[in-house]
Amino acid sequence: MSKPLIGISTYLEPARWGVWDLPAALLPAGYPRLVRASGGLAAMLPPDDDPAAAAEVVARLDGLVIAGGADVEPARYGAEPSPRTGPPARERDAWELALIEAALASGTPLLGVCRGLQLLNVALGGTLVQHLDGHTGGRGMFGEHTVKPVPGTLYASLVPEAVDVPTYHHQCVDRLATGLVASAHAGDGTVEAAELPGAAWVLGVQWHPEMGRDTRVTEGLVRAASPR
Repeated sequence: MSKPLIGISTYLEPARWGVWDLPAALLPAGYPRLVRASGGLAAMLPPDDDPAAAAEVVARLDGLVIAGGADVEPARYGAEPSPRTGPPARERDAWELALIEAALASGTPLLGVCRGLQLLNVALGGTLVQHLDGHTGGRGMFGEHTVKPVPGTLYASLVPEAVDVPTYHHQCVDRLATGLVASAHAGDGTVEAAELPGAAWVLGVQWHPEMGRDTRVTEGLVRAASPR
């Protein structure tokens, strides 16, 4: 049986390597490594200037991961930016929202990681908390805290017990979008996972599984994306 092809969104940033200082499509190596460890083939998806290309891209994939990263622009959910919200990444927002919409429309299995969960919530009409404390290990350092699954959810079927997860975020779900179901929480009540019940496999997690060793969430994505 061929391994499913899992696309992972990337983002454009200035980068330096060797003698070069150029714009680059970046993705932490943990993402493709995690997909491979979970039984899939990883394909990096650079942003496209034309969000309309997202449907054609997603049509060639078996599954999709929306990677973590910059804050979602508050205008996307009808809010003014707070002083602690990062600068907008409008092109990235447009591209990844288009990828999410294409995956939802086609029934392509979808995993959102950190920002990916937040974008999934925004795409479906939800809002975000623009700043909270205690969910990082400090500037540029991942923290760790416990998340507890909600019984009866997709996430709980993958990870039935409370686990410690690697975390780095200062934004989170505020008003959950219609149709989404919270499937894990942190000790302070923060929504740490949310999913869209239905025929398609759609799950977002607020932590960073690519920075840990637990592959159960991505194994679930790969199984859902595997040819029947």
